Amino acid sequence: MKLEDLGYSDSLEKFRKEHNLDCFETGRVIAEHKERYIIRTTKGEFEAEITGNIRFAANSREDYPAVGDWVALTIYDSDFALINKVFPRFSIIKRQAAGQSGETQIIATNVDCAFLVQSVDRDFNINRLERYLTICHSSKVSPVIVLTKTDLINEERLSELLVGIKRRIKNVPVVAISNETLNGYTSIRKIIRKGRTYCMLGSSGAGKSTLLNNLYGKTKMRTGAVSPDSNKGRHITSHRELIVLEKGGLLIDNPGLREVGIADTESGLETTFGAIVSLSQNCRFRNCTHTNETGCSVLEAVNKGEIDKRSYENYLKMEREKAHFESTVAEKRKKEKILAKIIKDYHKKDVKRRK
Repeated sequence: MKLEDLGYSDSLEKFRKEHNLDCFETGRVIAEHKERYIIRTTKGEFEAEITGNIRFAANSREDYPAVGDWVALTIYDSDFALINKVFPRFSIIKRQAAGQSGETQIIATNVDCAFLVQSVDRDFNINRLERYLTICHSSKVSPVIVLTKTDLINEERLSELLVGIKRRIKNVPVVAISNETLNGYTSIRKIIRKGRTYCMLGSSGAGKSTLLNNLYGKTKMRTGAVSPDSNKGRHITSHRELIVLEKGGLLIDNPGLREVGIADTESGLETTFGAIVSLSQNCRFRNCTHTNETGCSVLEAVNKGEIDKRSYENYLKMEREKAHFESTVAEKRKKEKILAKIIKDYHKKDVKRRK
């Protein structure tokens, strides 16, 4: 297999030459298991660890390799290799780490397009779709909404769901498929192109692994039945993995996401809710919170039905989450700077004592 088949680009080759990495093998991280990585190269697949230098220089988990990363590695034998350097990423899909304030979790890197997978049964939730969209927009990743299990509903109900999505979400492709009958697969196969990387985001039981298996042509990921009591899928996919499809596209499967916390310090929220942000420019007060102020253009549009009320409420909730996340990150950085100064001063005094 050529590196180009894994998505290797001219910009990566330029970086490799500029940093004199010719003495290393180049490969892509296709799986991660608790700081043990599976790397795909032109010579095959190798299990690898990071060097002590990478671990020491890392400021956070974001500096460690992730599925989708390109790396320079030294291969020692068929069972062991060391990752010496991580190449620059052109996109990072991430969320707030569950239960860790101010921390982020990388879902995948170097992704061109994300499939936002939701089944049309009780998993369907436009608020959650807007969360996934915000993650994509913040990561500069193109989103495609994929509705699965359409064989469980009639055409009238499917039409209602599509109208509801298009009312709240503009300019995002929507593909409706059935993993059982394979209806809609022609449309999704047309999206997948050779050398481009796609990532699936969605809840457990939404049909992500079955979709991957169908696109791959044989069973690659285990799938589990949906619980009849909760109607929620069991967590069969336990790790992230990048799969090379037969026709050349690359698809990353992910475990189901229970929490989709916003880790947006860019413009993801503003892009997802562009209509609201645009209207906010006309508010009477520059610091308008769009909740109870006189002369609020956003509230006026909501009251007139020009802005969907549920979308407006979801925007306010996510805006609060974003503000809290940013303030937590800022506070964390402030504490880290204070600690770094204390350590630096301590070392200076220690040097003086030794003299």
